[in-house]
Amino acid sequence: MRWPILQVPFLPAAGMALFPFILVKEKRFKNHKSLVLHEKIHLIQQLELLILPFYILYLLNYLVNLYRYRSHKRAYEEIAFEKEAYSNDLDQKYLSRRPFWHWLKYL
Repeated sequence: MRWPILQVPFLPAAGMALFPFILVKEKRFKNHKSLVLHEKIHLIQQLELLILPFYILYLLNYLVNLYRYRSHKRAYEEIAFEKEAYSNDLDQKYLSRRPFWHWLKYL
């Protein structure tokens, strides 16, 4: 599936998945394979959860982690959706064999 990639200069991160778009801070990131794959993994996660529940679970996971670790960086790194994406964003064939709801493995 092809996802539209939009450049958003004021984005607070290098990339972000906001269904159905991949947003990138700089034009050069449109060709950054691991960044784009990372965001594609998030788009598939969003589809699996019918979009809105993804954002709710993402925020809840972050808030629980923030309470647990008392660190924004660690709370973000421990979000199950991020753990799946970071663990697999170098494998360009990952999405073709990814099991359904595979992010649950990272809880």
